[in-house]
Amino acid sequence: MPLRKLLEKEKMNMARQSQNAGILQALKKGAHITPMGALRRFGCFRLSARIADIRKMGYKVKTRIVSRNRKNYAEYYLEA
Repeated sequence: MPLRKLLEKEKMNMARQSQNAGILQALKKGAHITPMGALRRFGCFRLSARIADIRKMGYKVKTRIVSRNRKNYAEYYLEA
């Protein structure tokens, strides 16, 4: 694999870890996080993937489907 591709992959991995840390910290503080909130706060376009990473770490993240203005979206929070 060319060096440029390896560097891009490493950069994405570091961004993913940073997003995971920020999202986990917010969840631990009791925040309920939505995809739009994650995009604004953490620059995260794939919240469900980051939640899957956090669940693999052993955290019990719950999902609630919210319906507003004829739109449905997920809201994530840590189980109490």
